Amino acid sequence: MGKRSKTLQGANLELQEIEPLTQNQLRAFESDKNMVLHGVAGTGKTFIGCYFAFDDMIKGQYDKLVLIRSAVPTRDIGFLPGTEKEKASVYEEPYKDICIELFQRGDAYQILKTKGLVHFMTTSFIRGVTLRNATVIIDECQNMSFHELDSIITRVGEGCRVIFCGDFRQADLQKNGLRDFIRILKATEMFDVIDFEIHDIVRSNFVKRYIVAKEQLGL
Repeated sequence: MGKRSKTLQGANLELQEIEPLTQNQLRAFESDKNMVLHGVAGTGKTFIGCYFAFDDMIKGQYDKLVLIRSAVPTRDIGFLPGTEKEKASVYEEPYKDICIELFQRGDAYQILKTKGLVHFMTTSFIRGVTLRNATVIIDECQNMSFHELDSIITRVGEGCRVIFCGDFRQADLQKNGLRDFIRILKATEMFDVIDFEIHDIVRSNFVKRYIVAKEQLGL
């Protein structure tokens, strides 16, 4: 990966060109629809989602990337100082790492935010917003309730591509309404649903062996 690059003009950053490493990643690369990318950790779901967003921006298809995560986990950091937005900023760390790898610059994420090419928000701030001309990535969506998911998708305006990322096996699908939500998405016929398995793990052999052991033990 990273042998070739192309320029994201609005930020003067060089996007490293990547290629799919597994069959399911290839399916995602070949899709021209909205997507639900779900499956085990370390399979590159959010990474390739961000790559698609930046690549499409270079092609002129969308103006920006909007990253959305659930506000619920912010309860865990309730005693940290600062506003809710400042507290939620700790959840931006994975995207900083992704941008470092995609653009080979340590300050890439901050540049993209400053230029208005990347927006991060939690579900607490989605009300009243209309998302337009953007790739919208809803990350760690297994942590969201049906109400949160419904609130997000009904904010989508014209000219958007929507990508859900998560590991539904970590969630009580019946309890949090994810099962019904996915049924609705499938019924729209606007989404490709791709299930990433253990053989799709690309993060490291360490992670792969750990998850294999966990699966074998039924944990």
